[in-house]
Amino acid sequence: MGHLEHRHEAPRAVRIFVVTASDTRGEAEDESGAFLRRAAAAAGHEVVGYRIVRDEPAELRAALDAAAAAGAEAIVVNGGTGIAARDRTYEAVAGLLEKRLDGFGELFRMLSYAEIGSAAMLSRAVAGVWGGRAVFSVPGSLAAVRLAWEKLLAPELGHVLRELRKDAPR
Repeated sequence: MGHLEHRHEAPRAVRIFVVTASDTRGEAEDESGAFLRRAAAAAGHEVVGYRIVRDEPAELRAALDAAAAAGAEAIVVNGGTGIAARDRTYEAVAGLLEKRLDGFGELFRMLSYAEIGSAAMLSRAVAGVWGGRAVFSVPGSLAAVRLAWEKLLAPELGHVLRELRKDAPR
């Protein structure tokens, strides 16, 4: 079965939880989190939760646990993926992943390179599987979030969930 058939059989609606990792943004300033929630809902997905946390591993883990408790099938984390001392989202998320989707980060950086040039190498976007859920971690800028959503998540999210559900106990 080819990828087109897989995409055809993919779920149309996915339960999504959005996490913004930021030491400075509140909900009023969180354009990226707002964009993700709007875009997901517009695509027919169910946004089952949203949380802003400081870029602290314990807070990020608590947000992921809250997403799991809310029944999220996919979690999109934005922010904290750079290399500054305060950027610890990558370590927090990557350390939990049971399986990595290396292609997500590779494609994100490739697409980002076309927009911003060599600074794309500073992005530590990462994705994978945690507890039967798809987890995607992307930079927090609105441009980065829009790129990730439009070019990678929107086209493939259902397909990713179809693959995760294949072997899952019913």
